[in-house]
Formats: sequence, C-alpha cells, structure tokens
Amino acid sequence: MLSNLTALRNRIPGRAYLLAAVIIFAASNTIVRILTDIGAENPIDGRNPISFCNVLFVGNLVVLMVLSSVYRSQLNRTTFAKLTKLDWGALLVVALLSGALAPALVFMALDLTTVNNVVLLGRIEPPLALILSIAFLGDRVGALTLVGSAISFFGVALTVLLPSGDSAMAATGGLMVGRGEIYALSGAIVAAISTIFTRTALKNVPIGIFAIVRTMIGAAVFFVVVLILFEPGHFMDVFSPFLWQWMLVYGGLVIVGGQLCWFTGLKVSVASEVSLASSFAPIAGVLAAFLLLGEAPTTAQYIGGAVIVIGIVCTQIDVQRRSRQPRPTATKELDIGVGFKGTS
Repeated sequence: MLSNLTALRNRIPGRAYLLAAVIIFAASNTIVRILTDIGAENPIDGRNPISFCNVLFVGNLVVLMVLSSVYRSQLNRTTFAKLTKLDWGALLVVALLSGALAPALVFMALDLTTVNNVVLLGRIEPPLALILSIAFLGDRVGALTLVGSAISFFGVALTVLLPSGDSAMAATGGLMVGRGEIYALSGAIVAAISTIFTRTALKNVPIGIFAIVRTMIGAAVFFVVVLILFEPGHFMDVFSPFLWQWMLVYGGLVIVGGQLCWFTGLKVSVASEVSLASSFAPIAGVLAAFLLLGEAPTTAQYIGGAVIVIGIVCTQIDVQRRSRQPRPTATKELDIGVGFKGTS
C-alpha cells in the first residue's frame, strides 16, 4: 500500500502540488477571519476563544503534532547529527521570522483591514525576495522580470495610497496609511527576508526536520513574546475544546496540507513552475475573500490589483522564455512567496 501511494505521488507533476498549495494558502487569510468570527459569536465569559493569539499558538501546536507523525522517521539522532551550525542558524532565523514574526503581523493586519488588502499588499513579498536574492545570493534574472517586479511594487503602492477609508488610520510621513496596511506590508517584508534563509536551509535540511523545528521554535517564541508584552490572559482559553476542534481541522487540512504540497512541489519543480503557480495567489486570495466573506474589492484594490497582475504577466513572460533556454542547473528550492503560509 505504501509503495502504491509513493508511486502515485511520483506520477503527480510538481506544478499540481504547487497549485494546490497556492489555492490553500490564498484562502488561509479568509479562513482565519471566518474562524475568529465564529469565535466572536460563541464567546466564553465574554472572551473570543478563537482569538488571533490562540489561532497562531494552538495552530502551531496542531501542526507540530501532525508533522511529527508524518515525519517521525526523520526524528532520530543520526538525522540531527548531520545538521551543521550553519543549518541550525538558518533554521533559527527562519523560525523567528516566518514562524513567529511574519504570521503575527499578518494576524494583526487581518484584525484592522480587509482580507483583500492583506492579499494584495502581500504581493510585495515576491519582488522583494527577488531583489534580496540578486543582492545576496547572486541570482540572475532577465530585464523583463525586473520590469515586472517594479510594476508589481507600483501596484502595491497604489493599493496603499489611493483613497479607501476602510481601515483604522494612522498618520505616517504625511500620508494617511492604515495600521492594518502597515502590518501587512511589514509581514510581507519579513517573509521576503525569511525566504533567503529558507532557500539556504532547504538545501541541506530534510523537509520534515525543517518544518518541525521551524514550527516548534516559532510557537515557543510567540508564546514567550505574548506573555512578556501582554498578559497570560491572552491564552486563558487555549485549552478550550471549542477552540481545539476548529484548530484540528484548520491546522491539519489547511496548514499542514498546504505546506506539504508546497515543499513537495519545491523539491520536484523548476523555478519557472514555482513562479507560474505562485502568480495565481493574488487572484485566488481575492476570489476566496469574495466567495467566502462577500468582500468585494474597493476601487483602490481593483486598480492596484490590475497593475500587480500586469507585473506578474511581465515576469511570467520572462520566466517562461528563460525556462526554454539551456541552463547549467535547475533551481528547485526557490521559495517564491504566495502570501501568508498558514501559521508557520
């Protein structure tokens, strides 16, 4: 039976895994909003049991349990002994950035602005990750890719700067920018930085160890930070059966399912396939918000989103053209951002 499942998995093309992951990740912001609304409708002593803090912390615990079961064969002394100090350093940085800080910023953004804003502003992550890859990893890209990235940056700027009036506002630099938008942009920037370390870690670290260690450290750091900055009351309902029944579904299907598809796709796909799959993220995210929440895009989001799509098209033309040219090696570990990836 196991051999049949392995053979079936090998016959599934990498781009199918990537596309499935993109759809799951694109809907994750909407699903988190739905879950918190469900919690608000079922309070415990006036508290929302499915608060953002509880979703992030308990979601990570569920992910940790599922991943430990899936990758239990990798949890041995021999596997850990093969990891170098550089591997552990990369894992630690990735855990702090993408396991704790980035999702916390995204959750705060979801509490203050629309899902569509979070989705569209998250599109700053891929071009920023590209710039960092060129600067620090020596990646080479075509001129059209750079143009497309610049256009996407401009689209994100339009989404922020064009008048909307839907967000809680805070004055910054003479411009009225919503705090939710600031958190969303900050989360995308942090995720882009973590991408560089992710690419380094994935080269030598088994997927299971990478995911488990990142989730474990991310959950622990987030728990300690919340206790220091706020109060233990934030986790008062962390053992609520009502919370856990939703987190088991969300963590097991959305987070773990999405991450397994994504990392499996990364291992068996070339960079052009990863880029093409991730380009559907903003469209899938906006559609999920509309279909599940009835959240129609604003004029600013329509304009900014259209410009972002133009940038994506330019990038894809260049990526597809370059993918047909002979290259010394195929880049399979490229982690092009698709927005918020679950809670870890």
